[in-house]
Amino acid sequence: MNLKPTLLLFAILSAPAVLWADEEAKPQITTQDLGSGIHVLLGDGGNVALSSGADGNFLVDDKWARQSEAILAAVEQIGKGAVRFVINTHWHADHTGGNENLANAGAVIVAHDNVRKRMSSDQFIEALQWAVPPSPAAALPVVTFGEGLTLHLNGNEVQVIHVAHAHTDGDALVYFKQANILHMGDIYFHGSYPFIDLSSGGSIQGMIAAVEHGLVIADEHTTVIPGHGPVTDRAGLAAYHELLLSWRDAVKAHKDAGKSLQETISAKPTAATDETLGVGFIKPEKLVQFIYESL
Repeated sequence: MNLKPTLLLFAILSAPAVLWADEEAKPQITTQDLGSGIHVLLGDGGNVALSSGADGNFLVDDKWARQSEAILAAVEQIGKGAVRFVINTHWHADHTGGNENLANAGAVIVAHDNVRKRMSSDQFIEALQWAVPPSPAAALPVVTFGEGLTLHLNGNEVQVIHVAHAHTDGDALVYFKQANILHMGDIYFHGSYPFIDLSSGGSIQGMIAAVEHGLVIADEHTTVIPGHGPVTDRAGLAAYHELLLSWRDAVKAHKDAGKSLQETISAKPTAATDETLGVGFIKPEKLVQFIYESL
């Protein structure tokens, strides 16, 4: 594991910002029971879903590598036994950092084709000025898909659905049909401005389309797990969709009027939500840049 890039991204993606020394602190994982044998594992990094039952345990995402021990302890406490599968919602290290550890413990890693491609080669996340080396072979997904796949485990038909050019070019929604629980991955940042990784094929239009896909899947009883932030429901996802539309339209109006990126940033087109949502690691000017450059 290359420590410096991991430390850098950890420091950038944690909100509020943490000292690098916190990387050495004991990881804290809290669990929330969503019913139907499904829990969400909360803490630094992306939100993890755990399904446990007669068919064993499987995870949606696995946070940072340093949290693997705490994740496996939570799995043992809730579901007993090993993790059979890990589904990655995209390639970023706060969602795939535990892949190597989980694979070495026997799990099969599953993800979109582009997740394996990006993890297999040098990457550069321009928005963070972060060079990411290839992942170890053991961390790579061994089962990949194009448009999607379905798993039948623990009494659920688990639909894994690719959504194109959204947060990245390898995003997947994961829907537990019988439990009516939808994991949105980093398509959905609940309570903060979203990160749209343009250098990994993301776009504002793709983000909006992906959320709309989630809204088609969800009903008024669906539990929605965001990639970051507290668990919510369809109404919360719908409110986020309206925000995405308002941000896009506000930035688009300036761009269509011939305003430069800097002029658009200076106009503060997201001012109405900057104080409440622009306090995470994505600041208002960065969100405007993501939208402006992807239109």
